[in-house]
Amino acid sequence: MADHDLSRSADAPAGSSCDWLAPGRGQQARAAGLAVLANLIWPLQAAVIAHALGGLLTGAAVSPVQVGIGFILLGALRAILAAKADAMVDAAAIRVVSGARAHIVAVEGSRAADSPFGGAGSIAALAGEKLNLLAPFLTRYAPARARVMVVPLVILALVLWQSWAVALILMVSGPLIPVFMALVGLAAKDASHRQMAEIGTMNDLLVERLSALVDIRLLGAGDAVVAGFARQAADLRQRTMAVLRVAFLSSTVLELFAAIGVAMVAVYVGFSLLGALEFGTWGDAMTPQAGIFLLLLAPEFYQPLRDLSAAWHDKATADAVLTDLAAWEAARTPALPGRGGAASPLPGPASLSLRGCVLPGGLRLPDIEVNPGETIALVGASGAGKTSALRVIAGLLAPVSGAVMVAGQPLASRNADAWRARIGWMSQSPHFLNASLRHNLTFGQGGSPDRALAQAAVSDVVAALPQGLAMRIGEAGGGLSGGEARRLTLARAIHRMPDLILADEPTADLDAVTARAVVDGLMAQAARGATLIVATHDSDLAARMGRIIRIGGDA
Repeated sequence: MADHDLSRSADAPAGSSCDWLAPGRGQQARAAGLAVLANLIWPLQAAVIAHALGGLLTGAAVSPVQVGIGFILLGALRAILAAKADAMVDAAAIRVVSGARAHIVAVEGSRAADSPFGGAGSIAALAGEKLNLLAPFLTRYAPARARVMVVPLVILALVLWQSWAVALILMVSGPLIPVFMALVGLAAKDASHRQMAEIGTMNDLLVERLSALVDIRLLGAGDAVVAGFARQAADLRQRTMAVLRVAFLSSTVLELFAAIGVAMVAVYVGFSLLGALEFGTWGDAMTPQAGIFLLLLAPEFYQPLRDLSAAWHDKATADAVLTDLAAWEAARTPALPGRGGAASPLPGPASLSLRGCVLPGGLRLPDIEVNPGETIALVGASGAGKTSALRVIAGLLAPVSGAVMVAGQPLASRNADAWRARIGWMSQSPHFLNASLRHNLTFGQGGSPDRALAQAAVSDVVAALPQGLAMRIGEAGGGLSGGEARRLTLARAIHRMPDLILADEPTADLDAVTARAVVDGLMAQAARGATLIVATHDSDLAARMGRIIRIGGDA
């Protein structure tokens, strides 16, 4: 199964259509089997040690060389099996985590709308630190559960063969560990869910504040923002400490149960060997070999239970992560038509029409016919659907009903990339890649951006930058004013001489001089024959367009 091939199974969390753990389940099962075999070697080693020490105490003939070789060979086999099991669960964890992360990135990269699950911070936290929390569960819980199901029963049978009294001690004290573990697990699960939610909230808050960093500094609100972060961090710290308190409390109690059980076995064996106790065996008095064998097996009876107890907290954390994954998956949005990659431009005239288009949420767009070379302004109240109309035209959003015709053929996933290859897009909010300015303008496709910079009236800005086109400007356009960033997005939109230019509020929040420069750059594209469609509240810009189309009944 490929890493991103996540199929549904009966073990998947409720509300999820994916079994996120499926890619590593086969390796986990094989690793669990090896872990069980490795643990079952210890009774053989204990028998060798008991034979040697018992012989020394009773004066029987014992060959130290044979005992040593046997113990070392068994220990080496146990170490090899354990190392192989660890390597397999590590590989399973990497496969599951990397596959889930690739799936999240692929889905988020193809979304045509923001996810209702949360902001970029929540999704980044889910794909990053939260998915990493699955690894301890994957590497420890399955082997521990397999050992608990087999090893204590085998040891109990061996103990019962030697002494029914010791077996009774183990049978009474052993079940207390999983019972208490289940009780504590409920509290651990709730604490883990609260911690996971707070991590996502914290990341969303950080992303929002970073995106508004310039405004925060201009408003002098830095102290208030820092205080808000401090409160959020304190809340997250408290939730994290709540998880740790539950873990430490349960570990302490479980260690106490195991220590009491081992101590009771040691007391019984000691008094039996001294002759103070004459019951608990099957007729004959307890021999030194049997006593030592029982003492060596008692800790190993509790060890799988203790391991499962430790892994139980990893399971509680993993359950919280899987719940978040199910919630993320349930927050479905329309997928971006096409594959989102480079493509050859769609042949034919740059004409388009929208007929009876209804968008998700019930928004109905007017019928629109656009001929090559037209200049059109989409006007209307905020929220009327101007940006959505541009997204439909660009093939970034598919209507739930209606038809979109581009270049004489229906717009669909098969030709969406080719249609977008003919479009220049100028978004309302400038966004950049964390790369050089040249790469942000050309997207690595070559060619000089000088002509586009000149038409966008931003050549002087680039020339004044310390490294010019080689400067890395960051995702938020660090070092650029709002007007400079807006003109750079215009230069990016017109760099490839597109047949159709879509501009979303190109003059919003700009001063008169900058707005005039942006409008002149757009009109220069219309003058060379490009089709120009702008969504705007700017009446002066709308007046310069050849045609005005109103979006929404209140426009």
